[in-house]
This record gives sequence, structure tokens and C-alpha cells, in this order.
Amino acid sequence: MAKQQSEEIMTLKEILAARTQVGTLCNKLDNDWVHCYACGHNCKIPPGRFGVCRVRFNEGGQLRVPWGYVGGLQVDPVEKKPFFHAFPGALAMSFGMLGCDFHCSYCQNWVTSQALRDKNAVAPPKDISPEEFVSLARRYNAEIVTSTYNEPLITSEWAVEIFKVARKHGLVTSYVSNGNGTLEVLDYLHPWVDLYKVDLKGFNDRNYRKLGGVLNNVLDTIKMLHERNFWVEIVTLIIPGFNDSEEELKEIATFLAEISPDIPWHVTAFHKDYKMTGPDNTSISTLIRASEIGYNAGLHYVYAGNIPGHVGRYENTYCPDCNELLVERWGFRVLENRIKDGGCPKCNTKIAGIWGQKELEAMRALKEPVRGGGQ
Repeated sequence: MAKQQSEEIMTLKEILAARTQVGTLCNKLDNDWVHCYACGHNCKIPPGRFGVCRVRFNEGGQLRVPWGYVGGLQVDPVEKKPFFHAFPGALAMSFGMLGCDFHCSYCQNWVTSQALRDKNAVAPPKDISPEEFVSLARRYNAEIVTSTYNEPLITSEWAVEIFKVARKHGLVTSYVSNGNGTLEVLDYLHPWVDLYKVDLKGFNDRNYRKLGGVLNNVLDTIKMLHERNFWVEIVTLIIPGFNDSEEELKEIATFLAEISPDIPWHVTAFHKDYKMTGPDNTSISTLIRASEIGYNAGLHYVYAGNIPGHVGRYENTYCPDCNELLVERWGFRVLENRIKDGGCPKCNTKIAGIWGQKELEAMRALKEPVRGGGQ
């Protein structure tokens, strides 16, 4: 009670600063500066100052990073993350902290992500230990734990601490991220993260900079994730007038297909949210057009989301060889899963994904040790 009363007169920045510990995703520089490489901003931070994310800061020549709390907890189907090619129908226990290295004006998680930029974003931290979190996940029969709601890259040390405990209990681990990564942070996450969803917000660098990012950083992250054998799925929120042109959608689809035609691409519907209330909500026809562009570019798995029951076959998974219906969905619900031993029951074609423990173990076996501080 005394702690709660004392925090009532503290600012959120002060409350969060008290929930930190010394970070590892950094290098020390001259004059007590530190270089933080948790995200693509690669902040060089002088003593007493914060990085772009506003939650990682330099205290006396040491990088302090978020620790020991969550700003949100939720149990959802894994399809809501969305992962469509990983443990269909499984539950995911999601957690998020506060803060982000982007400032997207349409963010649907702005209450947590923009908590240090927007006075209207109020999501008080809840103290929790990794063991308590994993116990909650097991209580609700979650097979997967997910770092999401804020940008997980900037709170990676805490996520890895949770994932170490989760792995001991046989749980699958995952990130839902803007993809603004670095080589160093991906090497750090490599032993501990199984599934990785990236929001590819478009293919226009000028628009990316309006959101606080750089397009090439995200493209490089997607390539590195695939090279390092994370299971990767990509989401593009289609926003009318922002990223819905034929040319831009073709560029995204072609880029992904050149990395691997087996990367699932989710094209999802925008609805007016947060500070972006000007564009119309995304139409069904736009989602279907984007899906067809993806398939025409050579992708094997393209999904239209956020308008369940109205996009026909684009909610389902089909065999890329014989077109057999494999996984039938309605929104985030799996109505039927006909995949057998990781393949099509009709023609035996292997279907890319982590469908069960066998595929999970095979993927983890491919992850040869790489340099980094996560082990």
C-alpha cells in the first residue's frame, strides 16, 4: 500500500525508471556514453538521457532497460497474433510492456506503445516475475507465449528472461514486432524466439519515416530472420491512400516471394483508430485485390484479415500444389485442420509451418549457435 501511495505522485517515467535493470544489448562508449542496439535506431545515449524509445536510458554510464512488469496481459488464439502456420487453434498468453521506437498515428495498441509520448495513454505497470507469468500461461492452457502490445525489441532483455522459464515448461515463444531490428538483437533472440511476426507497413521509405522508422531496416530484419530460421509471418495493414497502390503492393509481394514463397503474408483491413481518422476503412475488394497480387507474385500463402466471413477463400490455407483445402478459418477460429504430418493429405506436399512438436524440434535443430548474449 505504501508503494502504491508513493507512486501516485510520481510521473510514469519515474515509475518505469524504478522498474529497470542494467541491460546487455549495448556497448560502452567514451565519456560514459552508451550505444544501444536493441532496435534499428542504434541510439548513442549520453549520461542522463533516454533513447528514442524513451524507456532505455543511460544512468552513470550504464544502460538501464525495462524489467519486472507488464503493461498488458491477454490470452488469445494464436491466429490473432496473427500466426496462421503455427500450432493452429492453440492459445497464446500475450504480454507487453510500455513504449515503442515508432509513433504510428494509427496504432491499435497506442495505450501501451505510446504511454510515454501521449498523456492520454494510461496503462499502469503491473509487477510480475517470469515464473508468475509462465504459471498464468499454464493455468490458462496456453501453448505459446508472445511479447507484443508495445515494441518487443526494446524490451528484449525482459522477454528473454520470461522465455527462458517458458522453454523449461515446454512452451513456444514468439514476437509480434515492427521489425526495426539489428543483427545484434536478432543474434541475442535467436536461441529463445521461435515465431516472429513482422508488421511490414508499406514499401515507401518516406512514409516509413513519418512513422519513425526506416524501410531498409525492416527489410533487412525480415531477411535476417529468415536466414536464421525463425518462423516468420508478415502483416501489412492496408490503409487507403497510404500503402494500397497496385505498385506498392506488388513491391511488397515480390520482395517476400524472392526471400521465400513460403512466407505467409497477411493483408489486413484498417479501421479508423487513434490519430488517423481521415482515410476510409479498408474495403473487402481492396483486401481481395491485395491477396491476388500476393499470389500472382508467387507467394504460396496469402490471407485477408480483419473482416471475417467476407473474404471467401482468403481466410483459408490451401495446398500450393493441388489446391486442396487444408485449414478452414472464420476470423481467428479454426473450423477444420486437415494437415497431416505437416503435409497435404491429398498429395503429400509439405506445407511450410510449425504445425506441431515435430516441426518445432526440426526448426530449433536448424538454429545453429550464433554470436550474441542470449545463451
